[in-house]
Amino acid sequence: MNLVDSSGWLEYFADEANAGFFAAAIEDAEHLIVPTISLYEVFKRVLQQRGEGPALQAVAVMEQGQVIDLNASIALLGAKLSHALKLPIADSLMLATARAHDATLWTQDEDFSAIGGVRYIAKTR
Repeated sequence: MNLVDSSGWLEYFADEANAGFFAAAIEDAEHLIVPTISLYEVFKRVLQQRGEGPALQAVAVMEQGQVIDLNASIALLGAKLSHALKLPIADSLMLATARAHDATLWTQDEDFSAIGGVRYIAKTR
């Protein structure tokens, strides 16, 4: 299973330099999980930048994967990971969701660069 964090989705939708890195995971919807926090973050950013129509289209693509709701066990695991790894809330919930579903987390977020179970690529500027 794969989980692409919000930065990866935004990179893919904008067809930026690292889009190809995320394409394999995103386009394999059968093995893709999508945390609800990713839906929130991506919808909000696309809404701000391009409007509601494109934001809804982005979410429709994301929903081709299996959407994973935030539940109590993921929330508690996220809190433990946040404490242990000094991660912000969204990052810790992404990682907790990936770990709860034995998924690889795909990201360009430097907070994850040295964490196991993560496929990291540095963001190109």
